[in-house]
Amino acid sequence: MNELHVRRWAAAIFVTVAILAGGLVGSLATAKTHYAPAMFVNTHPSGSATGISFEDGFANVVSKALPAVVNISSTKTTKIAGGNPALPFLNDPFFRQFFGRGFQMPREQREHSLGSGVIVTSDGYILTNNHVIEGASDIEVALSDRRDFRAKLVGADPKTDLAVIKIGASGLSTLPMGDSGKVRVGQFVLAIGDPFGVGETVTMGIVSAKGRGGLGIEDYEDFIQTDAAVNPGNSGGALMNVDGELVGINTAILTGGGNGNAGVGFAIPVSMARNVMEQIRKSGKVTRGYLGVGVQPLTPDLATAFGLKENKGALIAQVEPDSPAAKAGLQKGDVIQQVNGQAVDDARALTLLISQMSPGSAVKLTVWRNGKQQDLTATLGEAPNPKTQASGGNQGGGGTGSALEGVSVDNLTPDVAQQLNLSASTKGVVVTDVSDGSPAADAGLQRGDVIQEVNHQPVQNVSDMNKILKQASGKQVLLLVNRGGNSSFVVIPR
Repeated sequence: MNELHVRRWAAAIFVTVAILAGGLVGSLATAKTHYAPAMFVNTHPSGSATGISFEDGFANVVSKALPAVVNISSTKTTKIAGGNPALPFLNDPFFRQFFGRGFQMPREQREHSLGSGVIVTSDGYILTNNHVIEGASDIEVALSDRRDFRAKLVGADPKTDLAVIKIGASGLSTLPMGDSGKVRVGQFVLAIGDPFGVGETVTMGIVSAKGRGGLGIEDYEDFIQTDAAVNPGNSGGALMNVDGELVGINTAILTGGGNGNAGVGFAIPVSMARNVMEQIRKSGKVTRGYLGVGVQPLTPDLATAFGLKENKGALIAQVEPDSPAAKAGLQKGDVIQQVNGQAVDDARALTLLISQMSPGSAVKLTVWRNGKQQDLTATLGEAPNPKTQASGGNQGGGGTGSALEGVSVDNLTPDVAQQLNLSASTKGVVVTDVSDGSPAADAGLQRGDVIQEVNHQPVQNVSDMNKILKQASGKQVLLLVNRGGNSSFVVIPR
């Protein structure tokens, strides 16, 4: 065999081997490529795994959940005073001649509302939003199997915008409740409801944020924020995780000036909803713990003024007389840092913690007072009005110059106190003018505010105030201000 033949033979063998090897590698690569996306595996801390088909998406999870989400249609009858505002021309004598003398203007008007709900027990208890059924004379529930039921109201809690209704049925599909405390920002969530009355609709998104509050939507706010499409009609529907567990009740959206979804939806966490629902089912109402303090956010300026290294905690601006807080020894200027060993990040966190406790509960409070921590124990009362649990206050702002530059004050007389809706025995000085652009104006001080303390020292009159300000020697001052009966601390920078 000559050298040329040898080379050709070797080349042929090499090509054959290369083809065989290439085919083998190719088949393996094809198998791997085909296999890899065929299953998403979500491994949980418990060690269980939930498989979601790549081709079917969340279909298996959704198919089990859909029967547990219902459409709610409510009707409210309202009386019309002074004619129908929608038909003002009917009051005109010229037009009334066409209807005859016996014609009577309609005195009632029927309003219809659409929303959603979640079946939480197989015997027909349904969780929804209070605003879906509020004031309704008739509540109709439509199931996914097209059966219709008339529902009765078991109870409602406007403070959290939750309500429980019941239908006369059994053997119903339910949506199991998950643990909203374990929800993490970035996790997939599914929203199920009946937007715009078009029928059951599923949308997907992620958890955009947790613990949203201060939005003015409800008295108690601890929302889960999501970008899963939520629209009018979704209210009361389910926000669930990919395991098919209920983690929230869809409640509100920010529309950015429009009428539809803008990717910012809010759901009440199921932990709050479960507590409210259990109380309503048991007694038909919700009772909450009551401490009896007015608290305000602890801003960086206030934290510095109270000798704290970070602005965490709830600053007590007011203590109600004879309240659980007063009996426990809490004082204005205390900063509540822990409740039963649980850290309190801000005023809203304290409000939520206390509201979820039962009246009569003994709570251990860790407070910051005069530069050190101390523990107090309070026995909670029952909140007569949850709004008294906390009240917002002015926050320190920016500004330059002397602390109370541009502020005019006068002695507070009993007559002036009554005009300001204050007790005639209230002590302090009343702010008569605040110059625009002054440090005090930037900090939120207003005409009609009553300054009761300056740098923790009580103020009885203008002379007292001037003496204390002189001692401050141009430094920032901390004011305790009474506005309409509610006290709050205000820092005025130097």
